[in-house]
Amino acid sequence: MSPDRPLLTVAFAMVVLLGLVLSAARPPGLLEDTAQARRTAERPEEEDVRLPATGEPDELTVVDPAALPGLTETEIAYEGGGDVAVSYPVIPNAEPLADFLDRTLTDQVHAFEAANPGARSFVGEWGLTAAEGGIVGVRVTTTETDSEETREGHSTYWYETGKGAVHGSSRLLAGQQELAELNDRVREAVSDTAAVPAALHPISSLYDSVGFNPDGDLVVEFDSGQVAPASEGRVHAVIDRDEAQDLLSELGLRVREASTTGVREFSVAEAPAADKDGSEAAAPGVLLPREDSVDCADPDTRCVALTYDDGPGGRTPELLDALAEHDARATFFVTGHPVMENPWIVRRTYAEGHELANHTLSHPDLTRIGTGSARADLNTTQALVYRETGYTMDLMRPPYGATDDGVAELTEELGLAQILWSVDTNDWKDRKAHVVRERAVNGASEGAIILMHDIHGTTIDASVDIIRELDERGYTMVTVSQLLGTAEPGEVYVDGVPEPPAEDGAEDAGEGDAGDRK
Repeated sequence: MSPDRPLLTVAFAMVVLLGLVLSAARPPGLLEDTAQARRTAERPEEEDVRLPATGEPDELTVVDPAALPGLTETEIAYEGGGDVAVSYPVIPNAEPLADFLDRTLTDQVHAFEAANPGARSFVGEWGLTAAEGGIVGVRVTTTETDSEETREGHSTYWYETGKGAVHGSSRLLAGQQELAELNDRVREAVSDTAAVPAALHPISSLYDSVGFNPDGDLVVEFDSGQVAPASEGRVHAVIDRDEAQDLLSELGLRVREASTTGVREFSVAEAPAADKDGSEAAAPGVLLPREDSVDCADPDTRCVALTYDDGPGGRTPELLDALAEHDARATFFVTGHPVMENPWIVRRTYAEGHELANHTLSHPDLTRIGTGSARADLNTTQALVYRETGYTMDLMRPPYGATDDGVAELTEELGLAQILWSVDTNDWKDRKAHVVRERAVNGASEGAIILMHDIHGTTIDASVDIIRELDERGYTMVTVSQLLGTAEPGEVYVDGVPEPPAEDGAEDAGEGDAGDRK
C-alpha cells in the first residue's frame, strides 16, 4: 500500500463527517423550502402572471360571470302596468349588493312608469366589469320603450366586498370639484359628436356609468337621448389614464386597478356585517338645497327666499345667470310639462345649487280633483325631476295656493311640505318689469318668501334688478329649505319668520316650526 493511501482515506472520512454535521445543523424546513423553490421555478408561470383585462378601447372592461363560482341570476318582482323584465346578479356572500340592485332597479322602473304615461316596456340586463381586489363592478343596461321611442341606458355600480358598501359611479371622483373638471373634459371630448354642451352638468344622474377600459383610461357613457338626440344612440367619452389620474378618489384608484386586471376566479370569502349603501357623506354630483356656510337663524344674516313657479321657461337660463352673478340661490317650483320640454335647464338649475320643488304636472286646483288624480299629477313631476337629476323633491306648492285637509293628507303621504308665500308680486297679471321689481323689493323682509313666475319675460327682466338690489341691501338669497330648516310633510308654510318663544307651560316648538304655518 502506498504510504499516502491512509491519508486519503482519512480526508474522505472527514468530508463525509462534515456533511453529516452540516445536514444536522440545517434549520428545519430549509430542505423543504429549497425543494419548493425548485418546483415553483419549474412549474408554468401562468398562475403568477397578471391576466390582462378584456374589453374594447371605448367601453368598460368585461368580466366573464363564469369566473365567479356560485353566481346566479334573478329578476325584480314588479307588479305594474307595463312589460317589465329586469335581472341582476346574485353573488354568494354579497347580499348587500343584491339587495341594493333590487331596490334601485325597482325604483327605476317605478320612475319610468310614473314619468311616462305611455310606458310600454322596461328591460334590464347586467354584466360584470370588475371582480378583483375586493371590488365588484356591475354594469346595468336598460331598454325603455314608451309611446314615442325606445331608449337605451346604462348605470354602473361598484361594490366593496369587505365593507358591504355599494357606490354609484360618481364616487370614483375625489369630489365635486373633480367631477366639475371631468365634466369640462368630457365636453371637450364629445365636441365632435352630436352631444349638446348645455346638456352636460356635473351631477350624479349624468355620471352614473363610469369605469375603465383595459388600458386604464376613464370611460364615461351616457344614455341615448340624454345629452344628444336619441337617434344618435350611446354617447361616450374616453379620458386618458394620466389625464384622469388626479381626478380619482381612493375608491376610483382601487376600481381602476380591479378593472384592468383579468379574472381567473373570484369569490367573496364571507358576508359583511352590515349593508351600507355607500358612505354618509354626499357623493360628488349629489347636491343638497342647503349650504353649511349660511345660517338663517343667525341675527346677523338676513335671509329671503325668491321662488319661481310654472317653469322652466325659455329665459330661465338668463335668470340663472343673474343669480350666479350675485352668488344667490332660489327655489323653482317646476311644472311637469315644461320639465319635459326643458330637461337640460332643470339639470343646470340643480347643478348650480338651486332647489327644485313640485308644482304638479298640469297645474290643476288640487282641491277640485280627486285624490287619485292629484296623486298622479304630483307623482309624475316627482319622477320627471328624479330621472333628470337624481333628486327627490320634498317641497311642493299647490297651484293657486289652493289647499285643504285632503291635499294636506296627500302631501304628507308623499313626503311633501306645502309652501305658500308672504309676498305676491302678481307678475302673472301685471306684466311690467318695474312694477314687479318694486313689489318684490319693497315687500322683502327677513324670512320673506317671494312669489314670481319664470315663464314671463317681464319677470326675468325684473329679477335682474331684484337680485341686485336685495344683494345691495344686505339680504342673503337662499332656498326655501335653507330658510325654513326642517319642513314637515303636509304642513303649510307662508314664510321663514321664527315663531316667538313659547310661553311658560307651553310646549317647545319643534325643529320644523322655523317658519309661520297656515
